[in-house]
Amino acid sequence: MTAPPDDCLARNEWICGEYLSTRRQILLDAVVQHLQLTAVSVLVGLVIAVPLAVLARRWGWAAGPVLAVTTILYTIPSLAMFSLLLPVYGLSATLVVSGLVLYSLTLLVRNILAGLRAVPEETRQAARGMGYGPIRLLLTVELPLAVPASMAGLRIATVSAVSLVTVGAIVGFGGLGNLIYAGMNTYFKAQVLAASVLCVVIAVAADLLLLAVQRLLTPWARAARG
Repeated sequence: MTAPPDDCLARNEWICGEYLSTRRQILLDAVVQHLQLTAVSVLVGLVIAVPLAVLARRWGWAAGPVLAVTTILYTIPSLAMFSLLLPVYGLSATLVVSGLVLYSLTLLVRNILAGLRAVPEETRQAARGMGYGPIRLLLTVELPLAVPASMAGLRIATVSAVSLVTVGAIVGFGGLGNLIYAGMNTYFKAQVLAASVLCVVIAVAADLLLLAVQRLLTPWARAARG
């Protein structure tokens, strides 16, 4: 009988320390790209979502169309979304970022709008009575009070982006998704498992980080719970 291979890579095992030690740089590069794609897409989505939510709050008639369009975008399958954007951006990281931005809008806009709507009207009236103009009222009263609801949407959008980045592997810009995709094609168990676990770790770490930021930004909430 032929003796079994003496290392886990040759045996193609799911859990293999040899894979982690020999592919360390490959994993690091994939993680960096994954983080970059996630961070850029969420930040761009936030920059777009805040004005949309503010406009929807200021002009009630705009809320319906804004929410409807962002919801429709969210229902488009990711492969179809990337296919629609392909003629515009080509096979590039911008293609992946653009798709993720569009997906994030429905989560961000809804939660930011919900936070703005939850600001008590008497608080707005009191601020106006103190001489606050519309911009100062928005920046120093409404947006800070909307932080809890807004951060909830940001956390969900970020975790979703971490997952959806992997789909970018179809165009070569999927971060850890590139390794998952290649590993599935070659049935490379250790690579599929390692990349998948790292995706989960990134998602959990990002969620915990944003939760910590939320607590720092809302000291009054901690005082109320205490």
